[in-house]
Amino acid sequence: MGSGKKNNREEKRRPTACYTPAQLAYIAQVEADVAVQLSSKPKRLAHSLSVAATAESMALMYGVDPFLARVAGLLHDWDKVVPDDELIERAGALGLDFEGADYADVRPLLHGCVAARELPERYPELPDEVWHAVSVHTTGGYEMSPLDKVLFVADGIEPLRPASKGIEETRALVGRAPLDDVFWNSFVGGIVYVLQTGRRLYEGTIRIYNALAAERSGSGR
Repeated sequence: MGSGKKNNREEKRRPTACYTPAQLAYIAQVEADVAVQLSSKPKRLAHSLSVAATAESMALMYGVDPFLARVAGLLHDWDKVVPDDELIERAGALGLDFEGADYADVRPLLHGCVAARELPERYPELPDEVWHAVSVHTTGGYEMSPLDKVLFVADGIEPLRPASKGIEETRALVGRAPLDDVFWNSFVGGIVYVLQTGRRLYEGTIRIYNALAAERSGSGR
């Protein structure tokens, strides 16, 4: 009984986002756009809404702009409904660079990068940092901003994701550990998942891992 009261008090102490009327209207419009874009994949839509809410919550915990986090969460899987052949064609037309990798070999990673290059025309009001977060939400990157890390983690731990040891470990760190450590746990957990399931590991991920590991080692972590 006492534990329940404590949890209730903790819930009440959690910060909430305060948006202007214009921001609320913008979020509502983006949500409506995403609902149309992902209408053929209800689970993907539910995931995107859940990522947006999780990113917003994490942003408030870690001093990141919650508006940008929520919008990035809504838009991060915009191109998940695009057929593989078309997505590969778009990536080629945009000249996306996956460090020499063939687009067909990195197909699961293309949607974020393609959306990040094409959507600014539709949403010119959003800053570049939103698009950078969208572009690296599956791969991670050598230089990750706080917004990048929030979106990356939120995508991996949002409540609709089936629980696993790695996901639960990351969820437990949110709000209790520095954002850098939460992101690192999520990033490494993603690599472990790929290896355990026998999937292809993007060569760039190995290089990113080594760079981030060296950075952490140099900082004493």
